[in-house]
Amino acid sequence: MHMSKKFGLFGGLLGLLAFAPLVFEDYGLGLMIGIVSYAILAQAWSLFSGPTRYISLATVAFYGVGAYVVAVLNEDLAYPLILLIAVGTGLVMSLAVGIATLRLAGVYFVIFSFGLAELVRQLITWYEVNVSGTLGRYIFLPFEARHIYWMLLVLAGVTFAIAWWIRNSRTGMALRVIGEDEDVASHVGINITRTKLLLFAISASLMTLVGAIQAPRWVYIEPSIVFNPTVSFLTVIMALLGGPHRLLGPICGVIPLFLLFEWLSANFPNHYSILLGGVFILIVFLLPKGVLEFVDRFRLGGAAK
Repeated sequence: MHMSKKFGLFGGLLGLLAFAPLVFEDYGLGLMIGIVSYAILAQAWSLFSGPTRYISLATVAFYGVGAYVVAVLNEDLAYPLILLIAVGTGLVMSLAVGIATLRLAGVYFVIFSFGLAELVRQLITWYEVNVSGTLGRYIFLPFEARHIYWMLLVLAGVTFAIAWWIRNSRTGMALRVIGEDEDVASHVGINITRTKLLLFAISASLMTLVGAIQAPRWVYIEPSIVFNPTVSFLTVIMALLGGPHRLLGPICGVIPLFLLFEWLSANFPNHYSILLGGVFILIVFLLPKGVLEFVDRFRLGGAAK
């Protein structure tokens, strides 16, 4: 499909989705907020991890930091300024982490990214208990669920546009070369560290903004709420299901897995994490390149016959 048609379809879909608060009740709108949030997180994750093949489990570290920036500043500053500070915080954090760790690869990067989220959670918990004297914080902002949903919908459109731009830019091509072979990328003159750092920073900033926008949904937050590692694992599984190398892949993986997660957590509250792990293993083995790639191969196979 021509890219202009894809943009037209995506824009039309966003326009239709904007009317969701007029159709759905509280529970349905909550589901829509969750779906759009994970669509952004999965797309942001795929910006960096898709072409480089670096599996990052640090999503919740940036998501949680964004929420906490809002919790700390919501009584003192205007909300737009708080969002800018949240993005800036995520950007600085990603640059610091990226400079220190993006030379790692494979399982070492996976382990570090998972440990980063836990480290940030423990540091904030220590600060809250020993310095501020309280474990959690209240958020008093005049936003209803529909306002949060609309802000997330705008961010989803921005994220999609960024993903399209990167995919069709020299930076995107450089990332794909890096993902295939870093030695080759270095020999053809690509600045590997700078390119990876740029995309990691963009990806992390978008994740931070999702957490900041969602923060007003919680009247009260604490580290265990906003630094839940399930967020990182779900983001990875959703992106892999749809296909992190395809522009619309991450979005296609979000809807079925988010609804499955909601059903599992409601019906199997003590075992849903184990079941979710089983789903992850099945996706990796059965659909290593995502469902869109599988559909394309099936269609080409049928056409060849």
